[in-house]
Amino acid sequence: MLHLHIKDETSRLKAVVLGTAKECGPTPLPEAAYDPKSLEHILDGTYPKEVAMVPEMETFAKVLKKYGVQVFRPEVLPDCNQIFSRDIAFVIEDKLIKANILPDREEEFEAILHVLDKIDPKNILYPPNKVHIEGGDVMPWNDNIFIGTYTGKDYPDYITARTNWEGVEYIRKMFPTKKVKSFELRKSITNPKENALHLDCCFQPVGADKAILHKNGFLVEEEYEWLVAYFGKENIFEITADEMYQMCSNVFSIAPDVVVSERNFNRLNSWLRAQGFTVEEIPYAEISKQGGLLRCSTMPLIRE
Repeated sequence: MLHLHIKDETSRLKAVVLGTAKECGPTPLPEAAYDPKSLEHILDGTYPKEVAMVPEMETFAKVLKKYGVQVFRPEVLPDCNQIFSRDIAFVIEDKLIKANILPDREEEFEAILHVLDKIDPKNILYPPNKVHIEGGDVMPWNDNIFIGTYTGKDYPDYITARTNWEGVEYIRKMFPTKKVKSFELRKSITNPKENALHLDCCFQPVGADKAILHKNGFLVEEEYEWLVAYFGKENIFEITADEMYQMCSNVFSIAPDVVVSERNFNRLNSWLRAQGFTVEEIPYAEISKQGGLLRCSTMPLIRE
């Protein structure tokens, strides 16, 4: 049995579900794009191919295993994009919460049934249909749970709005001892530099007390300033609009002092090393063309 345990984003990782790029299917039609960055690459003819993405994910798997992490992979479904396992479910404390994802991605959840079978059924939560929530928007951080959301009246018009107010309230109800803090995110269907698809596209904690942030990803300046005050300005690496577009905040922590990052993130990786982190640089630029990166590809199950 797997005894789930996730209290933060950076404690040493013991077990994780890593997505797969195998048999991910052909380039989608423009009208089937889930986000503006994917749409941009579909229209430009630069959408990533399986032959380029599979080696990137296998390199990530090797780094995880190098640090002794137990790595689970989804059952491969033909013609199905299964890269972003963070979208389909996420863990807080000892509970795995199934995300209410876009309806045509439902089969992705079924592809991890071999993992779910190792979890006590009472520790798997299935939110009601009105609750929209995805793992990229949810960050357990000690006594807090940070959640990205969009509560505008035009929420139904945005395929890029993934977590609604009901999602925030559901987490509040399920974890009454935690302080749940929500952040309104900037959404765009057409401009990838103006779209924070999930909270981890514009914010992520690293180490014990540091964070990567992008101010324009937040709709409400006071909410951004709350994070600056919480972590302290001296502990924050502020990324530019172009760096957010490249997914610089979507790195992944294996331990408090070990961060997996994209090899082209020169400015970020230099800062991380200057703060004393070991940075495992890997190629992940092809996968980033789909609007997600390293954190999006993982579903941590157990941390120390």
